[in-house]
Amino acid sequence: MTTSALPPIDNALLPADVRNGSAERRKQYDAALAFERQLVGELTKALAATATPTDDKTASAATKTYRDMLPGTMADAIMSEGGLGLAMQLDQAMNPEAAR
Repeated sequence: MTTSALPPIDNALLPADVRNGSAERRKQYDAALAFERQLVGELTKALAATATPTDDKTASAATKTYRDMLPGTMADAIMSEGGLGLAMQLDQAMNPEAAR
């Protein structure tokens, strides 16, 4: 399950220059957040794959569906709390004047 929409993020977690900046500035930061969300989603998929039992043939369809939903849910939870900080670092690299 791949989703491109970001979970709601509290404005208080955004850098002040993004929060108080222009719509274009927010759009750039949202792009960095979307990239981070995609990366976190892929990392959580890899993490979930390591936790799959070796005898997965007996699992019910509901169990498999639930297991498939976990990486996306975990990624959304991480992002809703502000992410891992990668978006902020990307933003500072794209907007060096904002990093000062």
